[in-house]
Amino acid sequence: MKHETHQNQIISAKLFNSQRYIHSLIVYFLFFGSGLVIGISLTFYLKDVPITLKKKLFTIQPSPPLIVPPKSRPPPSPPLHQEQGVAMNSNIKRKIPGVGRIGLTDYIKPPEAMHDMMDDELIWRASMVPKAKIFPFNRTPKVAFMFLARGSLPLAPLWERFFKGYEGRYSIYIHSQPSFKGDAPEEGPIFHGRRVPSKRVDWGEFSMVDAERRLLANALLDMSNERFVLLSEACIPLYNFTTIYTYIMNSTKTFVESYDEWGPVGRGRYNSQMTPWVTIEQWRKGSQWFELDREIALDMITDQKYFNLFKDFCRPACYSDEHYLPTFVTMRYWWKNGNRTLTWVDWTKGGPHPTKFSRTEVTRELLHQMRTGIQCMYNGEPTSMCYLFARKFLPSALDRLLKFAPKVMMFG
Repeated sequence: MKHETHQNQIISAKLFNSQRYIHSLIVYFLFFGSGLVIGISLTFYLKDVPITLKKKLFTIQPSPPLIVPPKSRPPPSPPLHQEQGVAMNSNIKRKIPGVGRIGLTDYIKPPEAMHDMMDDELIWRASMVPKAKIFPFNRTPKVAFMFLARGSLPLAPLWERFFKGYEGRYSIYIHSQPSFKGDAPEEGPIFHGRRVPSKRVDWGEFSMVDAERRLLANALLDMSNERFVLLSEACIPLYNFTTIYTYIMNSTKTFVESYDEWGPVGRGRYNSQMTPWVTIEQWRKGSQWFELDREIALDMITDQKYFNLFKDFCRPACYSDEHYLPTFVTMRYWWKNGNRTLTWVDWTKGGPHPTKFSRTEVTRELLHQMRTGIQCMYNGEPTSMCYLFARKFLPSALDRLLKFAPKVMMFG
């Protein structure tokens, strides 16, 4: 009886252990299956998640920065334009340590005539035009006197008397041949440092137009220059500075001589390859010596269409300095051009060069003839004051010109 009872207890224990083992196995199987399902699902999910998001999901984020108490926190760095000395609000000026105020002074200061810019860089810089018509600073309009010379200015002492006392109303620019070494004892202080970077210029070649544009571009760098006069080393003023300044500044026209010449030295120089951009009916001739306003000067230095057309198709015996600007101005600014030059020249002897005047040929009568010898129109009214300058005077004429200047030209 005891034996059977003991045997039954052993069987019950084995049965209990067997059921417990099966229960554990089922639990383990369920855990394994759940993990397997989760793993497979996660794998398929991560295939569609962008890489940047995966990095964010599985990258440990750094701890947040330490917050500095307000009293010890350094001031925030100013924006870039404030670092350069300009306040966000134009009405608020802030002193920035170590940085001086950056205003208009340096920008409007007339630049040095000599610089290291190439022609294309110079034209790019000179063509910058402010859109605002009202100047936010005191400005006296100036006349730019541009001398296209071979070397020095032998008549400089006469011009010095002409300019004396009128500083701030004129600018001087000199384009000499690169071979010129700078030895010009006759030139006084007002001409020192006024030579611009130059290139070789040959008579009758397109390089003459290049030089004119180079002078204009340099003069345009000074925003106070309003009118631009091209002169040579053989030119003289026929009136005093006040008269010439007033005449030019008050004029409603610019002065580029332009006319239609039917002969061999006019239309005869026209190249039909310029058609249709410039027709023979639009072809003009005129004096090289011009006076321009700022608008035309800017348009001339940036012109590529007609500039390249004349460079390619107007070659000797076509002289671009006699045709390019007269044609250009007539086509684009006919309504604001006076169609005459301000520089008196004598062509009566014929030939490719005008008359030259030496010492013995300079008389009061000659100067009076240059000043009042013809009639023309000025601002819609007839006048005998048509020429402000004259050429072609040799260096030997200087002493006679200095003698007559106070009595005839009323200066010096």
